Amino acid sequence: MSPQPSSNAEMIRFWNEDAGAAWVAAQERLDLQVGPLGGRALARAGLGAATRALDVGCGCGGSTLEIARVVGDAGRVLGVDVSTPMLERARARAEAEGLASRIEWRVGDAQTAPLGEDAFDAAYSRFGVMFFEDPVAAFRNVARALRPGGRLAFVCWQGRERNPWMTAPALAAMKHVAFPRPPPPEAPGPFAFADATRVCDLLERAGFADVEVESAEEPMRLGGGRIDDALELFLSVGPVGAALRDAQAGPDLRARVLEAVREALESFRTPRGLEAPAAAWIVTAHRP
Repeated sequence: MSPQPSSNAEMIRFWNEDAGAAWVAAQERLDLQVGPLGGRALARAGLGAATRALDVGCGCGGSTLEIARVVGDAGRVLGVDVSTPMLERARARAEAEGLASRIEWRVGDAQTAPLGEDAFDAAYSRFGVMFFEDPVAAFRNVARALRPGGRLAFVCWQGRERNPWMTAPALAAMKHVAFPRPPPPEAPGPFAFADATRVCDLLERAGFADVEVESAEEPMRLGGGRIDDALELFLSVGPVGAALRDAQAGPDLRARVLEAVREALESFRTPRGLEAPAAAWIVTAHRP
């Protein structure tokens, strides 16, 4: 359902062109939306003062900044992402919060980037690992960068059917704008790690041990609970935003999609605001 590039080269282009700029513009809303699930995984990463940490697919740096606050001046964090626009936003945020001295930012693909050997105590990712073209190679590279005993923790999405917060707006938009054919289940994309058994196998093949997968199911607060903010978010990022960009949607088409997505989002209205079911995996492992 989510349009995804078919190769890592295309993925890098995707995150450096329109998608990267859109995610930068939506950064605050996205952090609010996925931050709670990211925090659950971060709590499993074993971070502490003076920890050396790697943030894989760090995007606009929200999780990297959280890590930097925990590790303190004696620790260090390397944030790696393929998107130059997103890393520029991350650098600006670190400077504004006085955390720049604890963080190094690097444009690169964690699958092939030189991350060093035995360089980190912990590796973490908030929804950044599902886009690898070759997951085993990528996780092997991350494992090599960890010291023996180093810990890996990440959060990734369960299947489409468990995440109507993402699929319902897209299904509504499909009535008015064309979407690409869904990629194969294991293709790089948001739901590439929906199969927990496959995730365990990939990590073990990459050299990790004691792999554990915990289900995290909780309501996701969309757009901070406000429908107008949620609409702006869905129409700018994710599959709906990508479909509108691909269609070069004019005002009339955009208005029809907006109303369709608004109707879908209304089904998630609760007394607490806009909340929809969401399901993710919290995955932990360590390098032997």
